[in-house]
Amino acid sequence: MPTETAPALISPDELAERLGVPGLVVLDIRSAGYGGGRQAFDAGHIPGAIHSDYVADGWRQQKGAAAGLLPDPERLSALFGRLGIKPDSHVVIVPAGMSSGDFSVAARIFWTFRAAGHRRLSMLDGGWEGWASSGKPVSIEPTEPQPTTYPVTIHPSVRATLAEVERAVREGGALLVDARGPKSFTGEEKSPQAARPGRLPGSINIEGAQAYDSARHGLKERAELEGLFAPAGPGPVVTFCNTGQAASTDWFVLAEVLGRRDVKLYDGSMSEWTADPDRPVETGPVLNRS
Repeated sequence: MPTETAPALISPDELAERLGVPGLVVLDIRSAGYGGGRQAFDAGHIPGAIHSDYVADGWRQQKGAAAGLLPDPERLSALFGRLGIKPDSHVVIVPAGMSSGDFSVAARIFWTFRAAGHRRLSMLDGGWEGWASSGKPVSIEPTEPQPTTYPVTIHPSVRATLAEVERAVREGGALLVDARGPKSFTGEEKSPQAARPGRLPGSINIEGAQAYDSARHGLKERAELEGLFAPAGPGPVVTFCNTGQAASTDWFVLAEVLGRRDVKLYDGSMSEWTADPDRPVETGPVLNRS
């Protein structure tokens, strides 16, 4: 595993200076519903970038009721290999930069690389919209990745398993942070991907969408993020949502921007948790837990 790391967020200016550097892989992830997909990519992209569709390329895997699980190692290995990514590549993920939703997609892909042990990894701050609006070069030339071999071993340090979450609910030891909106947290609304409304017992709500600044096409400034995520306090954290996508924003902010250790994402989230009627859920406002 290479020891060199990369900044979690890279500016358009910094990326522009690195274009053409050996080992750089610019990964444009615009997809249907999140920036227009391949058609938008073909109409204009960062020179040398390659494209991957979040849905079509299988960045998440469904098993039973769990709608958004981390793919098995062999699937990730095949995906990374098709994209021409090597273990020592510097991968820069390029979201559309249009909404909190497409940011969460980028954060989920970022987390997937981290779960696979990839170290040299960045996200383009501002995404494609930030790049294009800053007058940086745009290409319509296709770039075909050269297939590689990428052996994947899942690193458990960023992923919370169902057993770990059951233990946290039962015994504590980790703060459970719900990244969904307030109405999903209280059970007033329910996603079709969850069998029952409500939240993990004992959890708190820090909505991931609140971390996004549409004027910046990306995250809010660090000071604002520190205030928003202050309720997470010190200690281990597990983020969750319905399928592990929105929760990726909370994970990214805590782990990659604020530098918190022992932050995990529960990719099974409420779609997996609520599939078993014996697993408890909470609804309604949070009562005083003291």
